[in-house]
Amino acid sequence: MTDGSGRSVEITRLALGRYEAVNPRGGTLRFGSGGDSDEFSPVELLLTAIAGCTAADVDYITVKRAEPTTFRVQVRGDKVRDETGNRMEDLAVTIEIAFPEGEAGDAAREVLPSAVERSHDRLCTVSRTVERGTPVSVEVV
Repeated sequence: MTDGSGRSVEITRLALGRYEAVNPRGGTLRFGSGGDSDEFSPVELLLTAIAGCTAADVDYITVKRAEPTTFRVQVRGDKVRDETGNRMEDLAVTIEIAFPEGEAGDAAREVLPSAVERSHDRLCTVSRTVERGTPVSVEVV
C-alpha cells in the first residue's frame, strides 16, 4: 500500500501475557491478558478502539461549535464462547455529552445527532470494519 492508506502496529512480547505495541510514529502501549489492574486485555483494547474512534469523530465535529462540559463514551458487549469459537456480541456505544448554555452550546447540541450518525455510518473506521466482518489473515514467518 503505497498510497498512504496502510496502517500498522508491531507487538513485542515482554513476558508471559504482557506485550507492548509500537506504532510507526514510536508511540507505545503496554497491554496483557487483563490479569493486572494496570493493563488492558485485547478485548478491552477492541472496545477502546470502537469508543475512541466514535469519540474522536464526534469531538472534532462538535468542538467547532462549543467545548463540551461533559464528554464520556462507553462501549460494552457480551463475550460469547460456543462451538463456533470466542467472539463479542451485542456491542453498544453510549455517548454522554453536554455543552454549555448559550448560542455556541445550542449549535453543538444541534449538530450532535448528525455527528454521531456520520461517525457510525461513514467515518469510524473501527466500528465500520467490525460491522462489515472484514477477514483477518494470519501468517507465520
